[in-house]
Amino acid sequence: MVARMFRYILLLSAATAVLAYKNPHYASGRTTMVHLFEWKWNDIAAECERFLGPRGFGGIQISPPNENLVIWSRNRPWWERYQPISYRLVTRSGNEQQFRDMVRRCNNVGVRIYVDAIINHMTGTWNENVGTGGSTANFGNWHYPAVPYGRNDFNWPHCVISGNDYRCCADRVRNCELSGLKDLNQGSEYVRGQIVGFMNRLIDMGVAGFRIDAAKHMWPGDLRVIYDRLHNLNPSHGFPQGARPYIFQEVIDLGGEAISRNEYTPLAAVTEFRFGMELSRAFRGHNQLRWLSTWGPSWSLLASNDALVFIDNHDNQRGHGAGGDILTHKQAKQYKGAIAFMLAHPYGWAQLMSSFHFTDTEAGPPMDSNGNIRSPTINSDNSCGNGWVCEHRWRQIYQMVAFRNVAGNTGVTNWWDNGNNQIAFCRGGQGFVAFNNENRDLNQNLQTCLPAGRYCDVISGEKVNNGCTGKTITVDGNGRAQIHIGSNELDMVLAIHRGNESRL
Repeated sequence: MVARMFRYILLLSAATAVLAYKNPHYASGRTTMVHLFEWKWNDIAAECERFLGPRGFGGIQISPPNENLVIWSRNRPWWERYQPISYRLVTRSGNEQQFRDMVRRCNNVGVRIYVDAIINHMTGTWNENVGTGGSTANFGNWHYPAVPYGRNDFNWPHCVISGNDYRCCADRVRNCELSGLKDLNQGSEYVRGQIVGFMNRLIDMGVAGFRIDAAKHMWPGDLRVIYDRLHNLNPSHGFPQGARPYIFQEVIDLGGEAISRNEYTPLAAVTEFRFGMELSRAFRGHNQLRWLSTWGPSWSLLASNDALVFIDNHDNQRGHGAGGDILTHKQAKQYKGAIAFMLAHPYGWAQLMSSFHFTDTEAGPPMDSNGNIRSPTINSDNSCGNGWVCEHRWRQIYQMVAFRNVAGNTGVTNWWDNGNNQIAFCRGGQGFVAFNNENRDLNQNLQTCLPAGRYCDVISGEKVNNGCTGKTITVDGNGRAQIHIGSNELDMVLAIHRGNESRL
């Protein structure tokens, strides 16, 4: 009896630990994070205070904060941030003091920081050999004195992953080099100590969690040891006592490979690449929207709480990491439709992408002749300039972040479709959304599940001085309203929710 009870306690403790790594610990009433890809720390702090905090965003994924190799021979590409040379907090985004200041200022306005953690590898081999903080390495001897790491801290015998390995050979995918990047041995106690020390420093500074880059290339057992040695989140930054960091692991799994995302869900959350692939197909017109009535695990997606979901991220918007044609800001109407569905539907923990303009898929962020990142400028209409896209500032997107916050944990009810590509549904009694992805108008009297009143459509405009700058939707005493989305309108979406009533 005692032994059985002990086993039960161990199982309960393990389950509690896993759930702990799947809670992003957003401030109350917030639900969504944005990836401010390649932004500087000072600019992120300012964006938290002037826009993200007031608009109800929950968090930010930031670019890797630790020192990386400077690669001028490729004109400072975006992926040089994924070539770490040390764990010193100095990059083109800023230094350690600027990082600390950003985390504090963002937490002060209820916006959490999630670090892109590069713990699978160090740099590749290059003719250049100076980091963003001045550190150097001896590539031929696998020697990184600024950590320090030496030959014994990497996986041996030396090998490089080939394309076929992904289908047959899990051990090679996890023990060999990814794209020639020197592969750390996370089974080494010394290596674990260096990684844990780096991550714990960031937790103590107030970060809320981590994206684990290339998690598929590390053994789940080694990752479990690392995660369980992490500190609790810092209560002085507004986190509850005993809160564990939120961890979402990059595991690209579209099926047919030797490594499954299911090997990582017992540890923490996982990036659900199938999500963006399937929604991109639907909103490009390659699948009918009516089938989204069953959206969720029945589409071979992860369980909702296991999934960090997105349409595009910094990899797949450049053609890496997912099958099919991923929608991006370059296909604005369809992209905003897919983002609106993601934010209107309760499945998964949602993440938005905030990009810079590029034509060359290897191009780094907007920079001056010295390689310094240029700050985004903010235009009078709230959009960005100076080479930045800032999708999170598009009205149709930040208004749907508010919609998701209002909808909370309510389910999908009163689904309607026309048998093809016009759909609508309620989120409990909190919100209503409709989509028209056809070349004919949507014009239907539909159940909105909302109390009688006049509501501002958050897609076509905003509520200003108790009136609407866009469409006004009148809901009758039975919760019904006439919903019209023209085929030639700029957006294919209409959305209304509680708290956005018009008094005019």
